[in-house]
Amino acid sequence: MHESSLGTSGLRVSTLGLGTMTWGRDTDGDDAHTMLTDFVDAGGTVLDTAAGYADGASEELIGQMLSSAVAREDVVIVTKAGVRTWRSKRAQIDASRGTILTNLDSSLARLGTDHVDLLLVQAPDPGTPLEETANALEIAVSSGRARYVGLSNYPGWQLATLASLTKITATQVEYSLLERGAEREVFPAAKALGIGTLAWSALGRGVLTGKYRHSSPADSRAASAHLRSFVEPHMNERAFRIVESVARAADGLEAAPLDVALAWVTERVDCAIVGPRTPAQLRSILEANVDLPDVVGNALAEVSAPPIGYPER
Repeated sequence: MHESSLGTSGLRVSTLGLGTMTWGRDTDGDDAHTMLTDFVDAGGTVLDTAAGYADGASEELIGQMLSSAVAREDVVIVTKAGVRTWRSKRAQIDASRGTILTNLDSSLARLGTDHVDLLLVQAPDPGTPLEETANALEIAVSSGRARYVGLSNYPGWQLATLASLTKITATQVEYSLLERGAEREVFPAAKALGIGTLAWSALGRGVLTGKYRHSSPADSRAASAHLRSFVEPHMNERAFRIVESVARAADGLEAAPLDVALAWVTERVDCAIVGPRTPAQLRSILEANVDLPDVVGNALAEVSAPPIGYPER
């Protein structure tokens, strides 16, 4: 695994990022410890979490392991703020100055560190002016609590607007062969502004591994009561056609569908974030080593092309 600069910044990131959405809930401490050490041993550095993952349990696990499993300086911690939880445990998007900075302080306490390497605003908040969100990010950097800042799940026009208000280093969006909407405006804006790109769910929420080609395994996310809704958006006829194309390409390259899908994404973003729930799943990802021929990559791009019309095209 190699490293590269995130956009035009000085922040170096590994090709793959380790997502921790399931840590503290579906992934216990022992498995998380094994995955983190395996990931770092393989050359990985980016550890992606959020204040709201498992109600903070993901960050707590990471904090425990920063003093036992890996050294703080060996990982690039990416966390997200901008979600407020009500007493009823119902979360609400809130990118106000107060919530972003409160989330950040809580994250630092759980992580047991005085700073995160990259702080992202988790999602757009139509109720908060962009100027206020930008100011919160400036405070996070100027106070030393975040080294770099960016956005997650923001459309292109908001990315460009916020970049005119403060220094935005990165944008994180869902991106895979099953979800390529970011190509319409987000990626062109990021490229023009020197902003780095991170892809979450680089394996299409697990669907691109091919595990759902014939049924839903009993231990899969699609069979889980609280994760089923996360997978369902990619459990449709269009997605399965793309998966079959990936599987045929994998057969021709004597590889696994996972290898092909991951190789396609890593050629197009600075860091592809994967979210394995078990050490075995992570090992399969780390062992992926496919040199994707241009003709195969182009064919997959064609079969999975998103609809683009006026005025983008």
